[in-house]
Amino acid sequence: MIKDLEQNFLLRHIGPSRLEIQEMLDEMGFDTIDGLIQKTIPKSIQTKTPLNIGPGIDEFSLLKRIKGIASKNKVARSYIGTGYYGTITPPVIQRNVLENPGWYTAYTPYQAEISQGRLEALLNYQTMIIDMTKLDIANASLLDESTAAAEAMVMMLRSTNKRNQLLVANDCHPQTIDVLKTRSNPIGVELVIKPVDEFKFTENVFGALVQYPSTDGKVFDFSEICNRAHKSGALVAVATDLLGLALLPTPGEIGADIAVGNSQRFGVPIGFGGPHAAFIAAKENFKRKMPGRIIGVSVDSNGDRALRMALQTREQHIRRDKATSNICTAQVLLAVMASMYAVYHGPEGIKAIASRVHEKTKDLANALQTSGYKIVHDQFFDTIRIALSKQSSQDLKESAESINLNFRYYDNGDIGISLDETISKGDLSDILSVFSSKLSKDNNFNLSLNRESDLLRHNVFNLYHSETEMMRYIHKLETKDLTLNTSMISLGSCTMKLNAAAEMIPISWPEFAFLH
Repeated sequence: MIKDLEQNFLLRHIGPSRLEIQEMLDEMGFDTIDGLIQKTIPKSIQTKTPLNIGPGIDEFSLLKRIKGIASKNKVARSYIGTGYYGTITPPVIQRNVLENPGWYTAYTPYQAEISQGRLEALLNYQTMIIDMTKLDIANASLLDESTAAAEAMVMMLRSTNKRNQLLVANDCHPQTIDVLKTRSNPIGVELVIKPVDEFKFTENVFGALVQYPSTDGKVFDFSEICNRAHKSGALVAVATDLLGLALLPTPGEIGADIAVGNSQRFGVPIGFGGPHAAFIAAKENFKRKMPGRIIGVSVDSNGDRALRMALQTREQHIRRDKATSNICTAQVLLAVMASMYAVYHGPEGIKAIASRVHEKTKDLANALQTSGYKIVHDQFFDTIRIALSKQSSQDLKESAESINLNFRYYDNGDIGISLDETISKGDLSDILSVFSSKLSKDNNFNLSLNRESDLLRHNVFNLYHSETEMMRYIHKLETKDLTLNTSMISLGSCTMKLNAAAEMIPISWPEFAFLH
């Protein structure tokens, strides 16, 4: 009987054939796999009954079932913000990176000689972060903005002596504050959460964390905070927005010691909160305290340029009690996507996207102000906070949801709206209709703080701006790596390399990818 391989997932995806399995068993002196298991797995942890997981299904049926589940999700136009925004993934990046096994099946780049393509993409990521924040060093991504903020807390704590208080602005993103609460307690850090203008740098304070722009959109000059902190011997970390930094003065130029954030809005779909590639950038003197990985430029045995993971302490893997950080992983695929987004758009493109987002947000604010609404902060990048007088936020929420719009609703009745690069004239008109408002000719809310330094100056961000050039660059880097589309990788891993193509397809479906 001819085997129906379409119906048998195991035969399609488990590498060894029955003959190869028997050859390996013969070499080890066993008749069956069960015999090998009985010999190697202690009886005390062996299961006595079959796993109750039900029968398997074929890939076509799997995709139909997942599509049915996905259809229960309602894809709305979400303008909630809080660190997550709509973005446009350039098709050349979606097709050639996210959906390409030459990128998503690669192993962690410990072996530099088979990882030169990804290492270059990650070096681009670091360069992008350094350029956008104007700090000296950056790592090759972390798990998310909140854990990056927690790592910044640890870095500042270990850089000061006998201090245990961290000042945290109460207008940081709520998820960041929650993670800080979780991570601070075990290491004896006392969080002091209050408005920025109430910060007091006492002898017990080792650092401060501010959100720039704040979670409700306020853009402000925090140089005075940096000056006061440094005068008292404390340090300052800033959670920031990469796209906003195309227009706003940078953390490094204002005086911050550390900057954290995530790169999601550089072409990575929201994905119901993740995963996304976060970043941490810092002054040079923090390089031995940085979590994760730093990619560096070196030379090989022939004297040619070569890339490697230059700074990643082994203690993060084996002597964890001695580690500077227990973060030893990264979001490589998503960091690659974000770096390619910067490569593809270049400095002028990134500034144009940021300017478009800001101008649309100004249009929204001017229209609402003309209609009698109070805009709480007059300095903002992409997020406004609206104070209501007569209408209830619940009525406006029902009106917004009736036309598929999601806003942010504050406990005091205010409404927050964060725009992004996907916003169209039609979207803006729909948002204004919720407030019974129309576009105004007013031109208020111009930024008083503006970035004056260059960004993305390296050649790689100024060469590949057509789809053909970009496709060739991505392919050139792909061919420098060992992945499953070229060879078996004889290493264990928790990466996506073992996922079947059918399991990967749904990640780009709007019902999963576009949920806030």
